[in-house]
Amino acid sequence: MTEIKIKRALLSVSDKDGLVELGHALAARDVDLVSTGGTAKALREAGLKVRDISDVTGFPEMMDGRVKTLHPKVHGGLLSVRDNPEHAAAMKMHDIGAIDLVVVNLYPFAQTVAKGADRDEIIENIDIGGPSMVRSAAKNHDYVTIVTDPADYDSLIAEMEESGGGTSRDFRRKCAAKAYAATAAYDSMIASWFAFADQGEMFPDSLTFGGKLAGTLRYGENPHQMAAFYVPNGPVASGIGQAEQVQGKELSYNNYNDADAALELVSEFANGPPTVVIVKHANPCGVASGETLIDAYRNALECDSVSAFGGIVAVNRPLDGATAEAITEIFTEVVAAPAADDDAKAIFAKKKNLRLLITGDLPDSKRPGLMMKNIAGGYLLQSRDNGYVANSDLRVVTKREPTQQELADCRFAWTVAKHVKSNAIVYAKDWTTAGVGAGQMNRRDSARIAAIKAKEAAETYGWDQAKTVGSAVASDAFFPFADGLLAAVEAGATAVIQPGGSMRDDEVIEAADNAGLAMVFTGMRHFRH
Repeated sequence: MTEIKIKRALLSVSDKDGLVELGHALAARDVDLVSTGGTAKALREAGLKVRDISDVTGFPEMMDGRVKTLHPKVHGGLLSVRDNPEHAAAMKMHDIGAIDLVVVNLYPFAQTVAKGADRDEIIENIDIGGPSMVRSAAKNHDYVTIVTDPADYDSLIAEMEESGGGTSRDFRRKCAAKAYAATAAYDSMIASWFAFADQGEMFPDSLTFGGKLAGTLRYGENPHQMAAFYVPNGPVASGIGQAEQVQGKELSYNNYNDADAALELVSEFANGPPTVVIVKHANPCGVASGETLIDAYRNALECDSVSAFGGIVAVNRPLDGATAEAITEIFTEVVAAPAADDDAKAIFAKKKNLRLLITGDLPDSKRPGLMMKNIAGGYLLQSRDNGYVANSDLRVVTKREPTQQELADCRFAWTVAKHVKSNAIVYAKDWTTAGVGAGQMNRRDSARIAAIKAKEAAETYGWDQAKTVGSAVASDAFFPFADGLLAAVEAGATAVIQPGGSMRDDEVIEAADNAGLAMVFTGMRHFRH
């Protein structure tokens, strides 16, 4: 069948947005309206003539509404193949009327979970009849139109106007595809709640997950790759995906990835002093805390102004005009901030391609969650790296203990190193990164690269010496040999923070003692691949 005229519609929705308007549009085309519970009440209150589902089935709604549409006269009217003689005979024998349109959206399961409802209420908000009707109608889309999203009501009305009261096969196929996606996502949320929240399983036997398309992107990491951005179904914590884009061209795949890295790092300082993070290719190239946001920005920029060109900036405070002006002195791709004042917005407005993202609340750096990575033939799943090390967790392993400032710089460098691709080495001094070495195949080279960048910065700004002199150095994992630590000594570091745990810890500690360094072990590593 190509075009099917809609003569009878079954409406049963939890989301009443647009319902009355749709009901009037259908009634104007002499469509017989059949409905359930609150949906029927809303339509009647709007002056529409509606038949209760019990008038069709011959059975009242029962068991607190749990049983109302699970009936042969409903599903027979949905599943019957209209031009099949046996189906037609069965419909006539059992007085089953055809249903041409189903408008259903499901019980608000995700919203019920999000509001903190108890288990009994959550279970009651698992829809049974709704998904059954959706799946029946979608399977029989050659004859039945299924609409699950209020956003599609206007398209349905336009389709009926264009075809004289019916729908085309192409329209029904699109609706069927969307309907199955809706029930799959719904079941996925329920399965996830049962596994993670109800049963407390970290890694269930069957992993289900789903997302809603937020937008297609121009391309992926490279122009020959296609890409899109999805947001998870159900409740979502604040993050870069929920940020409001105030201005600038659309975000690319790399923009999303880099902005997420910047926001995750700056969130570590959510309760600290004004802090600025500059990221390039998902690695921080400058991080600083200061008395003001503009001070923090300038100090972060000085760490590696070469890499900062075309980078991503994230801040932990509302953005002001002076800081915005400083940021626009070099080419910047994206700026993410909890808020921005009118002066900052006006300054950025002059840079048409700069994207300004307003994030509102910063993500909780200590939140739980799972992270997924695709590999050939499967997925790797792990809990988020939300590990935190307090001062009481630190163990001084050298003869000299760190000074108060050295300890503060160690903690700062350690926080940054957590967000640098391994092997990671970070030098920090006075709450500012002095050098960052990322993603090398050995730790010694990371230490040397970070020191080279610090020397280049000193030459650029005309300093007497690199900021690595008198700095603290953080290593995301233990030093397997003393050579990496000695490279840090050569750069001028006076304190070291690292996990410890190497077979050669004694050798590394001896080297630190010989150089007069203070070194603390955390007992926790932060690999990031």
